Amino acid sequence: MAAKILIVLTSHDKLGDTGKPTGWYLSELAHPYAVFKEHNIDMVLASPNGGAAPLDPSSVDAAAKDSVSTSFLNEQKQLWQTTQPVEHFLGRADEFAAIFFPGGHGPMFDLATHGPTQALIREFASRDKIIAAVCHGPAALVNVTAAADSKELLLAGKKVTGFSNAEEAEVGLDKAMPFLLEDKLVEAVGKSGKYEKSADKWGEKVVVDGKLITGQNPASAKGLGEAVVKAVLGK
Repeated sequence: MAAKILIVLTSHDKLGDTGKPTGWYLSELAHPYAVFKEHNIDMVLASPNGGAAPLDPSSVDAAAKDSVSTSFLNEQKQLWQTTQPVEHFLGRADEFAAIFFPGGHGPMFDLATHGPTQALIREFASRDKIIAAVCHGPAALVNVTAAADSKELLLAGKKVTGFSNAEEAEVGLDKAMPFLLEDKLVEAVGKSGKYEKSADKWGEKVVVDGKLITGQNPASAKGLGEAVVKAVLGK
């Protein structure tokens, strides 16, 4: 039986009070998808609301010269247009080897505080499954507690990465966010953990801490996919 990964996309499509659309980021799903498919890993897509998950149009523009992303955009639309509600997967973590959260600014507004998503992450962690996220995807992890009745955060003591404050400022959206992801990750891991980032803005950075795999930005999407494959298949 092929290994299977649950991919959770955002359902949020408005970029704060800017009046601009947002959603999930094309290359951050397209590149891991290509890596997973190459290794015959099955994928199931979910989102908080189910149905069509909003694709950030700016990510389509950014990927105009990226053949992996453009091929995915043209050939796999049914994947993100027919996602299943997150609630449908509660109690089913044992069906999957990993859960993966692509980025885009949308997760900052819904996945970070979505109760069923947090419960699902706790379930995957309790089953010792791989938990992966890239760019703004780690927003889904920052408020998750180790247990439903605990105040200890799941990320406490961990090594992680995610979209940096400098990168957010450079795209001019630091004031539009409900929080800055780097700050929130630093807070979540605490003094015994560590937030890591590339020495150069926009450089590739993937951090593996046991079954937790995180990537910093769009440039890290393929590397994150490869790290997940290595963790799932041992190669």
